[in-house]
Amino acid sequence: MTATTHHDHIDKQFSSQAGAYLTSAVHASGRDLQRLTERLATLPHAVVLDLGCGAGHASFAAASQVANVTACDLSASMLDVVARAAKEKGLNNITTQQGYAEQLPFNNEHFDVVISRYSAHHWHDVGLALREAKRVLKPGGIMIIMDVMSPGHPVRDIWLQTVEALRDTSHVRNYSSGEWLALASEAGFIIDKLTTDRLPLEFSSWIARMRTPQPLSEAIQLYQESASQEVRDYFELQDDGSFTSDTIMFEAHKAA
Repeated sequence: MTATTHHDHIDKQFSSQAGAYLTSAVHASGRDLQRLTERLATLPHAVVLDLGCGAGHASFAAASQVANVTACDLSASMLDVVARAAKEKGLNNITTQQGYAEQLPFNNEHFDVVISRYSAHHWHDVGLALREAKRVLKPGGIMIIMDVMSPGHPVRDIWLQTVEALRDTSHVRNYSSGEWLALASEAGFIIDKLTTDRLPLEFSSWIARMRTPQPLSEAIQLYQESASQEVRDYFELQDDGSFTSDTIMFEAHKAA
């Protein structure tokens, strides 16, 4: 699949679900948003890019702390949701820009901070996207990535990637902490801090948010029934299909 067709697929997948992501409790709250808010509070004059902004929850958190936020996403429908919600919230320092991570429509060294939350597992080429993030950052600029994380172990990894791909066919990959550190380092970033956490996912809302077709939803449930005890224990797999994933939040910077 080429980059173009993958981006088209993402746009198709998410355009009709934009409103659901705005009201999603998983996306609208979380310890990672609290940590992001606290970190950006130390950078009140920052110009921030929210890369793959989705329904804008990271943008909203950032806008309450910094000078300006550009919310960037592949989906025009998502950007419409962000613009309307920002206006309702009185966040006049948010602007929107359509674009995709591997070819950002911004000048070199434009931003002080690049943030991205629950987007990177859709990127067609993570290495290229990180190099683009580095390009648009000023010297000394900060990048903060937040996403669901692979547990790394092959048995657990394949289980997670399978249920993610069945639920959302635009899913590419959740990366382990080691993979993230390697990718960021290869892109030229200097790693400063890494935090991991756990994220409970309630099955029915997780499926409904993506409007997963019934045959694929049933396939996930059949696959879950075949899970080993190791997998069941690790992901805290429940009878209703709910489970708990790992998440990562890491901060890196571009050399001054």
